[in-house]
Amino acid sequence: MKFTGSRGATALALVVLVGAVGACGLPRSGPNKAEIFKGSVLKEGDAFIVTVNSRVTRATAVTPALGFSSDFLKAGVVGSDQISPGDILGLTIFENVKDDPLLGNTGQRVSALTNLQVDGAGYIFVPYAGKIKAAGQSPDSLRNVITKKLDTQTPDPQVLVQRVAGDGATVSVSGFAGVQGVIPIERPTRTLSAMLAKAGGVTIEPEVAIIRVTRAGKTGQVWLQDLNSNPALDIALRAGDKIFVDRDTRAFTALGATGSQNRVPFTSQTLSAIEAIATVGGLSSGTADPTGVFVFRNEPAAIANAVLGRSDLIGDQRVVYVLDLTQPTGMFEARDFLIRDGDTVYVTEAPFVQWNKTLSAITGTTGAARTTATAAGL
Repeated sequence: MKFTGSRGATALALVVLVGAVGACGLPRSGPNKAEIFKGSVLKEGDAFIVTVNSRVTRATAVTPALGFSSDFLKAGVVGSDQISPGDILGLTIFENVKDDPLLGNTGQRVSALTNLQVDGAGYIFVPYAGKIKAAGQSPDSLRNVITKKLDTQTPDPQVLVQRVAGDGATVSVSGFAGVQGVIPIERPTRTLSAMLAKAGGVTIEPEVAIIRVTRAGKTGQVWLQDLNSNPALDIALRAGDKIFVDRDTRAFTALGATGSQNRVPFTSQTLSAIEAIATVGGLSSGTADPTGVFVFRNEPAAIANAVLGRSDLIGDQRVVYVLDLTQPTGMFEARDFLIRDGDTVYVTEAPFVQWNKTLSAITGTTGAARTTATAAGL
């Protein structure tokens, strides 16, 4: 009986010691499940704790809405031959005389006028024809105007008009584009995708590339992948458009018992919880609790009301979503639940991890005491 009583006392002392050491605040990666649940509004906390299921997944499936307004989508393709201020034209004039041509020297029936730049008001000057309005016309209509002007001075003139360079109608391309600068809108580059190709494409991963277009104070943006797959988004360009190739700046934070703890940028348009976990190296096999995967988020009132089945919430709400990967549908829910910009993905440690830390602390403390006692000759 004395032996049994001694063993019982020893066990009781061990339990007390474990509790005392645990209360001292052993090192850990963050709060445990019980501490997180204590923060629930049901326990006078300030966060809603929500278990993820298919209904919650549908209510929270919100992705960034990118696209172009009707002002961009309804704009027709600009005529590739329309002349604009700043354009450079080339004129070739054939005269039906040999001895005394109007424009050329004796015996010269063909005269070439090169590098005629359309001025800011839209005019060019042609000898013997005078100042002619060129902006807004096509090369063919301008040819008719010049022909009529010269016809009274030289018999049956033949005029060719060529738009040499379209610098009068340009767009600027910047950001993560292959080539940055001011590029003219010409026949092959009248749409957004064609202009991007002219600029050498993008220099970042297509999955995270966003194309932003600013026109007359309005801005629209679209995912590069959507632009490539949906012809309706391939808008017609206008002179003065600013095209900027940007990188997706969304990111989430991973903490706790994961492969790494870091702020992680999105690698695609949508990112599920299971993909987010995989991105940081998965769950730590030695410490993670697969029943304690949490997503911390400030949820807009509209979504929070839908998730909680309420209608009285106003303003952003603190919501903690819980994923249990050990449940029969746990992996499917994690695969379908979307992570959003600014989320914190946190994985708790398994209960035995803290127990092992406590025992290690006790063992280390006992060993240190024994060493001290031996050194003291006790």
